[in-house]
Amino acid sequence: MAAQTFDVVVVGAGPAGYVAAIRAAQLGFKTALVEKRKTLGGTCLNVGCIPSKALLDSSEKYHLATHGLAAHGITVGKVSVDVPAMIKRKDDVVAKMTGGVAFLMKKNKVTVINGWGKLTSATMVSVDNGAEELTAKHIILAAGSEVIELPHLKFDGTDVLSSTEALNLTSVPKHLIVVGAGVIGLEMGSVWSRLGAKVTLVDVMDRILTVMDRDVTDEAQKIFAKQGLDFKLGAKVIGLKKDKSGLTLDIEEAGGNVTQLTGDKVLVAVGRRPNTDKLGLADVGVKLDNRGRIEVDSHYRTNVPGVYAVGDCIQGPMLAHKAEEEGVAVAELIAGQAGHVNYNAIPWVVYTWPEIAGVGYSEDEAKQKGHEVKVGKFTFRANGRATAMGEVEGFCKIIADATTDRLLGMHIIGANASEMIAEGAIAMEFAASAEDLARSVHAHPTLAEIMKEAALAVDKRSLHS
Repeated sequence: MAAQTFDVVVVGAGPAGYVAAIRAAQLGFKTALVEKRKTLGGTCLNVGCIPSKALLDSSEKYHLATHGLAAHGITVGKVSVDVPAMIKRKDDVVAKMTGGVAFLMKKNKVTVINGWGKLTSATMVSVDNGAEELTAKHIILAAGSEVIELPHLKFDGTDVLSSTEALNLTSVPKHLIVVGAGVIGLEMGSVWSRLGAKVTLVDVMDRILTVMDRDVTDEAQKIFAKQGLDFKLGAKVIGLKKDKSGLTLDIEEAGGNVTQLTGDKVLVAVGRRPNTDKLGLADVGVKLDNRGRIEVDSHYRTNVPGVYAVGDCIQGPMLAHKAEEEGVAVAELIAGQAGHVNYNAIPWVVYTWPEIAGVGYSEDEAKQKGHEVKVGKFTFRANGRATAMGEVEGFCKIIADATTDRLLGMHIIGANASEMIAEGAIAMEFAASAEDLARSVHAHPTLAEIMKEAALAVDKRSLHS
């Protein structure tokens, strides 16, 4: 079979890959997209960002009906949860979104080829061990990442779960033990806790969400504990036993003391690793770093001419929006344009309730980078819109350089933080100062006023606290 010839071949149809394919096609390149799944969108749309947010939203509505509506003068009858119906809704959302990506491929005349793509040379991709062969001057590797499995907690899909299986439970566990108190662990723990499960999170670190600003995560842990989440921090799982009574984890605590924790489901959420081991990289000579990530330069070029890499399989945070921006940038760079990603202005979000979001440096990071900092904080409790909504937990924290006033970071815990953080990202993209934010007029009453007040607080002149 003769090889098909393209200008650009993209391996992997997650946010990095399908966006790179769209942008390459827009720029006039004959483009192919190779994807192992029958549906496009990668982990994000199929078993990650989108389905988890669908369940988070559904479970929050259930929790509001059972715990929050009475405060608004709304009386409801007996409320129950239909887990299979909730899962079906989640699946319908996924089908709609993945179908939308397939439509975009047709609209942009991108050729989609289903199968496992593997490099056989700097200009050739073999699909499913030679079932099809594609040649291109430019090959973009966007193979994404996969969940990390612990050797003593092997996934079985029934009792010991990855995040994929946790999205498809057909009933509420009695006691869900989550190994890992990071983003995925907290989000999935929140889903099942709201629906009635006892949830315990175990983590080797002494606090949750360790890469995020300490003030925010300390507040988050207090709020989550009030919601009913249990935490065993500074502890590690060293063994698992299964019997008729359920699953028993051996937990080694900070002082070396070993205790037992029994539940009926265990979710292992200790992170993800780059999905690079089956791409034929060694055969072609593509270099990896010591964490299995593909090494690239500032233009996403590997050490092999014509081969590029973006997304979760290269250095940087494993975020869908980071991957998308890299997908756009690499296509534009191939076309001779000035593709660029500002890594200092990439926001992150934890979709618990309240939500947690941030952009830029934490206070500790800013100090470690040599900045003398000034900090402004303002609480949701002092904001009119938050009070009217009944969503008064949380605050916004702004970190600025003490000399130049340039915005170094913004961190929010509170209702709708995922939407609010865009203002911080835009401000950092334009190198704004705290004064710039403070002088900008914000509509009243809005949650956005919290950010204005935090910016005013940087110079100790907040108006409403």
